[in-house]
Amino acid sequence: MAKVTISPNRTTDKTIRSIDRKREQERRKMFFRAKDHAPEFAAKLVQRLLDRGVIETTSVSDIREAFENQLNKLGYMEEFEMQMKIAPVRTIAQDPNVVSLYFTQYIVEDLIDHPAIQDVFGDDLDVYLAVDSVFRVLRE
Repeated sequence: MAKVTISPNRTTDKTIRSIDRKREQERRKMFFRAKDHAPEFAAKLVQRLLDRGVIETTSVSDIREAFENQLNKLGYMEEFEMQMKIAPVRTIAQDPNVVSLYFTQYIVEDLIDHPAIQDVFGDDLDVYLAVDSVFRVLRE
């Protein structure tokens, strides 16, 4: 009978693939939960950003609509596109929520050009903390 050898590299690879699959499943679940509850999350996010003084706007409904559109697009984004979007803020937190990272970068990079936005205040961490306080429930 042949001796079975267990390669440490093979075991490590299996563990890494298992962790990656679990993360991907968690991520998909978060995206679809965000999409399913897009109007509620968009309203909460706009209110939280206004309350914390992160954004100044002339039209709350336009901003809420922009957030809703982004939430609806999350589940259909390509992996590469998502990674490129969150790359500048990936290291902002110890165990970041990918939805919060995406919206942080969206607010800092894209929303600032929205006609209804007058200004965005605070640094990336301030924006992330405000956004994550709304999207934290997606991880539960």
